[in-house]
Order: sequence, then C-alpha cells, then structure tokens
Amino acid sequence: MGLLQRLEMRQGQALVMTPQLLQAIKLLQLSHLDLAAYVDAELERNPLLERAEVEEPRGEAPAPIEEFGGDGDGDGGEPSAEPWLAQDLNPSRGEIESDLGTRLDNVFPDEGPAAREAPGGDSLSLTPAPWGNAGGSFDGEAPDFEATLTTESSLRDHLAGQLDLATRDPVERLVGGFLIDAIDEAGYLREDPATVAERLGVGLDLVGRVLGLVQGFDPSGVGGRDLAECLSIQLRERDRFDPAMQALVSRLDLVAKRDLAALRKLCGVDDEDLADMLAELRQLDPKPGRAFGSGPVEVLVPDVFVRPAPDGSWLVELNSEALPRVLVNQSYYATVARGAKSDTDKAFLSECLQTANWLTRSLEQRARTILKVASEIVRQQDGFFLNGVAHLRPLNLKTVADAIGMHESTVSRVTSNKSIGTSRGTFEMKYFFTAAIPGAAGAAAHSSEAVRHRIKQLIDGEADDVLSDDALVQRLRHEGVDIARRTVAKYRESLRIPSSIERRRERAALAR
Repeated sequence: MGLLQRLEMRQGQALVMTPQLLQAIKLLQLSHLDLAAYVDAELERNPLLERAEVEEPRGEAPAPIEEFGGDGDGDGGEPSAEPWLAQDLNPSRGEIESDLGTRLDNVFPDEGPAAREAPGGDSLSLTPAPWGNAGGSFDGEAPDFEATLTTESSLRDHLAGQLDLATRDPVERLVGGFLIDAIDEAGYLREDPATVAERLGVGLDLVGRVLGLVQGFDPSGVGGRDLAECLSIQLRERDRFDPAMQALVSRLDLVAKRDLAALRKLCGVDDEDLADMLAELRQLDPKPGRAFGSGPVEVLVPDVFVRPAPDGSWLVELNSEALPRVLVNQSYYATVARGAKSDTDKAFLSECLQTANWLTRSLEQRARTILKVASEIVRQQDGFFLNGVAHLRPLNLKTVADAIGMHESTVSRVTSNKSIGTSRGTFEMKYFFTAAIPGAAGAAAHSSEAVRHRIKQLIDGEADDVLSDDALVQRLRHEGVDIARRTVAKYRESLRIPSSIERRRERAALAR
C-alpha cells in the first residue's frame, strides 16, 4: 500500500462558534442584573460605546427663562439676560392684594400678625424664615438631612456592644467577637466550638465559657446551635426549664407530629399540664435574630409586562428599565480614526468598532427573542391570565420552540433568569412550563401546577373529615384527573402540608 501526498478540495457545512455567536448566546441567558454588569464592563473597556441618554418627560423639563419675565415689548425680541432682576422682590401689601383680587386676611387667615405685615411699614416681607441653623442665621446652604438619618442596628452590632460591657479580657473579647461573627441572621451559631478553639488556638473550655456569656445576651435565645438549645436558653431565663419541660424540648419531633400520647408518657404529665407546656412553648421565639435588620430585600423585576387590551387580547411589552441602552459613537470613531498613525492603533479602533456593533446587535436580538418567546407563552397560557392557576395548561419547551421556529436550547436560554409581570403578580418564565398529568377516561391532560393547586384547595376546604391521600386521589379522579397516590403525596409534601394523621392530631389538640 503506497503512501502519497495530494491536495483535495471538499465542500461541506459545519457550525462554527464564532466569538460573536458565543457573545449572543451568553447575553441571551443572562438576567437583567448580570446583563447590566456586563454592559458596564464593556462601557469601561470600549471607548466607542456610550450609554444612551434617557429623555426627560415633558412635564419635568426645566421651564425656559422667558416664562419668568421679559422686556414687555411683545415684539418677540430677545429677552434681557436676567429679566427677573428687574422685578420687585419685596412688593407692597396693596400690590399683592391687587394681584390676588382679594385681601391677604382672606387668603392667609391662619397667618399671624407678624407674617401679614412687617413692623414699621406697610410692606410685606417675602423673605423665608431662617432655618439654616440653631442661631437663626442662614448661610445659603440647605441643611444636611442625611446627617440626621439613623441606620438600622444589625444583630452583630447589638451583640458586640453587649460584649464590650460584659468583659474586659482581650482574649475573651477576641473569642466572643469570633463567635458573634459566626451567628447567622436568625440568631443561631453556625460554627462548632471545637473548630473555633482550633482556629484561635485556645482551650475548648474558654470557648464554652465565652459562648455561655454570649448566650446570655439580648435577644433571649441567641447563640443556640439548634432549635432545642435556642428554646432551652429562653426557658432558663424564664425559670421554666424543669425536668418535664427539658424532656419536651428534647423531643421536638414528637411535638411537630402532635403525638400527644408519646409526649405525656415521656414528660410524665397529664393532658392539662401538657397543654400548658405546649402553649408556653409556642410563646417562645424560634428565630431571635429576626427582630434586627437583615440584608436588603431584592425585588424581582419583570423583564416583560403583560396587560389586557381593550379588545380582550393581551398586550406583551418589554420592561424598558431592564434593558440597557448603549450606542456606538460613530463621530468619535471618525475623529480618532483620522488621527491614527500606526497599524496597532488602527487595528485597535477597528476591533472596538466591530465589538461595539456586535454588542448593540446582540442586545437588540436578545430583546426581540425575549418578546417573541413571552408572546407565545402568553398565547399558550391565556387561561392562566384570565382565570388563575387552576387553568394552567401543560407546556414544554418543544411546543414553544416549534410554534416560533426556534430551537429548544434557545427557548431554554431565554426563559432562564427571566420573569413576567402580570396583574396576578410576577412569575418566572419557567413557572409556565409544567408537566402533563393524564386525564381520566381519555380527558384532556392537566397541568401539574394546577393539580397541586387543586390539592391545596381540597385540604384547605376540609371540614370535620380529614382527607387522606387515597381520598384525595378519589376526589381528583372524579374531577377527571388520573393521578397516583404517590404523586399526591409528593405534591402534598412539596406544599409543606402534613399527612392526614398529623392534621387529625393537630385538630384534636386544638379542640382541647
């Protein structure tokens, strides 16, 4: 078999992932916050990009200077440079009453005599009362209102202030500060004392002593390593941590299950004493740190708004606040390109121009794709927007992709980290894609989210009879939903609804 070299030309098709295509795919799956950060980075890196200025509303535009006064000729000539300087800023009382068409006593009946007429003359002073400082003088600058604002105290600052008063030992303050830093927003210690002792190089008994000191701080129950220890600290401060209550706190799992018989046997008390103990347990705070300021709450900003149209259809529009606006400064590019001498400068400018053009095109393509996918979701789930969760339909990515002529991966990227604002609230786009549950006797399929909502409605509507999972299956099958018992149990657990046995025990406890 001979070996030889030769040149051949072949024609074929292949998908090449260019940098521009990778950029478009990356932008498509970013949330509006990540997209804003990416655009900000590009604005700093690329000198040809600039942020588009938002036009001010007409109602908030500054008034032209002609509205404040003119030369009075009425011939449309150019007004004076400062026409308001010719006006009398301290007119007489008669002039003001003539302009208003009434007496000042009628216009300002609540003003005092000193405000209506200045002493020593009939002129009315229009100078505002001094409010700049305590001495009554006004230096022309507005007071600093930010200096009077108060910041919300955090749990760490609250505990650190108590630690400074509780001990003067620098070692104990160091260990206490480390323990305070390990306490989360709920007030629980998330660090093992042995780990703390190993990191700081101190004895475990010292860490335990300082931890006991921190657990005595306000709020009561702070520094507990679990719920049982948190409740035990609060009960000790109330002098109610007797052996019976200690046994009750040690088996909080039985308290959650409402197993009153096992709790009576464990604590050695009767029904009345157990009811009092449970009532006292409910008065405790399971999260003592929640009374203090936590991190800022991030509001879910919708990428698309959906609102009803007058003809009964739906209007789908992009949220302009979630879309960054960037422009390519062509005039600046032309100016700089004329002065570029070296090939390196010309190559850099060409690359910046190409990158800027591709970024603007990618942002426009991203906006059009999001709007297209959202419009199809609204069309497929119009029953939800009209009547609520019970009318959700089964929907998958392939259905939407086939309807708009896109690939499933593109639809998946569009619906990631995006949300739709409706009159019923703000929902993630992924919320509208639900699995299908077959209907009974050949009926149409049902959305899993709608079935989950129906299970919650049936349990909330329970009267004297508590519905078991089997009873829920029978109810749903009568309504045309063919569902298995294990699926009902899975949906019920996802809704954090206890079983029928636990609900029956809870009702019996409340009845007592």
